[in-house]
Amino acid sequence: MTRTLPQPAREAIEIVTVLQALADPVRLELMRELSKVTEPRSCAHSEYDLDITAPTLSHHWRVLREAGLTTTFVEGRTRWVELRRDDLQARFPGLLDAVLS
Repeated sequence: MTRTLPQPAREAIEIVTVLQALADPVRLELMRELSKVTEPRSCAHSEYDLDITAPTLSHHWRVLREAGLTTTFVEGRTRWVELRRDDLQARFPGLLDAVLS
């Protein structure tokens, strides 16, 4: 059974919160990695070449999800994350492409 972790509705995504989340270099790098794929990607620490601890990575995923930038799915003990590209494009046209380029 798959469940989705809490996240803001499309209309509740705020530009200030999005920009604050993207201001961190690690989170910006995570967003760039997610933008390269169309399928959900594992949240596992081993999947990313970052010099941070697993708990720190979990914190960054939470900030991105709570800002409305990502969706996190839970399948058993595995968490998958994907970019909310359509929601972000609807709220702030062109912002994601500009920030990630």
